Amino acid sequence: MGIDVWLPRNVVEPDQSESIASVGVDVDNMDWDALRQCIADCARCELASSRTQTVFGVGNRNADWLIIGEAPGAEEDRRGEPFVGRAGKLLDEMLRAVGQSRESVFIANILKCRPPNNRDPKPAEAAACRDYLQRQIALVQPKIILAVGKIAAQNLLGSDEPVGQMREKAHDYNGIPLVVTYHPAYLLRSPSQKRKSWSDLCLASRLSAGGGT
Repeated sequence: MGIDVWLPRNVVEPDQSESIASVGVDVDNMDWDALRQCIADCARCELASSRTQTVFGVGNRNADWLIIGEAPGAEEDRRGEPFVGRAGKLLDEMLRAVGQSRESVFIANILKCRPPNNRDPKPAEAAACRDYLQRQIALVQPKIILAVGKIAAQNLLGSDEPVGQMREKAHDYNGIPLVVTYHPAYLLRSPSQKRKSWSDLCLASRLSAGGGT
């Protein structure tokens, strides 16, 4: 089927800037409520001091589709919900086009806190959040992961390739098919690329239904 198999990067040990309360916390056996509270209280990295609130994720906890973006922006930080504003509305439209919705999927981010000025996540910040996301994936047990944008795709696949080289194929994330597509914010700037994202969504639909590439 031409599936590329990637393994997630090893978890980086917490650095000295992390909160004592966050060091050594084992999330592997947490349920949804415990995980949400752990993330809300997290002080593993410097973003804890600048956030308004953490952005845990939203949607169906038993979803077939798991959508993963990069990090909260200003509006997400204010509302505590991922993918809001114009990019969020476009994502909603994209999902509806393939018979999905914000309520039927689960949406999360690589980071649970907003980086100042919407800068790219630092490697240490992504590493600090990694086990949170991995636990969310384990709890949802999705049939397909849609990695939205460069930061999400590169972190999940342990790759430095651009989105254009990672899309149009099925990757494997610990036994779960993973498809890479462009971020809605990019599509708002480059609407001519929407056709490519539609192709990616169709691929994700086939894989989630048990079909091939």
